[in-house]
Amino acid sequence: MSVSARLAELGIELPAVVPPVAAYVPAVRTGNLVYTSGQLPMVDGKLPATGKVGAEVTAEQAYGLARTCGLNALAAVHALVGIDNVVRVVKVVGFVASAPGFGGQPGVVNGASELFGEIFGDAGAHARSAVGVSELPLNAPVEVEIVVEVV
Repeated sequence: MSVSARLAELGIELPAVVPPVAAYVPAVRTGNLVYTSGQLPMVDGKLPATGKVGAEVTAEQAYGLARTCGLNALAAVHALVGIDNVVRVVKVVGFVASAPGFGGQPGVVNGASELFGEIFGDAGAHARSAVGVSELPLNAPVEVEIVVEVV
C-alpha cells in the first residue's frame, strides 16, 4: 500500500507546508535522505498553544502538538520529493520547551513517533532524541525535525 493510500485510510490529510520564519528552507535532500528543518505545531499559520510544557501547556496537549509537528514535517518532505517516495523514517529529534522539573519529554515526543508508526508501520520505527529546552521559537511548546530515507 502506498503512503498516500495509508494516509487516506487513516483519514489524515497533510497540511500545507509551513513557511519558514527565518533564513532556511523546510526540507533538503542529499542522496537518498531528506532532512527537515525543525517544525513547529503551526495550524493555519498560528500556534494553537504557547508556553512551557508542565506549566502553561499540559503533557497531553504537548503530545498532540508534537503530532502536529510530525504532520508538518511530512508536509515538508512531501512538497520536496512526494510522500510516496518515503522508504522509512530514520531519525526524529523532538525539542520540548520544559518548565522547571518537567521530565516527560519522551512522552511528549511520542506524539510524533506514534504518528509515524501509524502511517509507515515497521518503516516508521526510528532512532530518536527527546530534548528538554528552556525556550523555542515563537514561544512554541514543541518542535520536531525528521530525517527520512527516500527512493
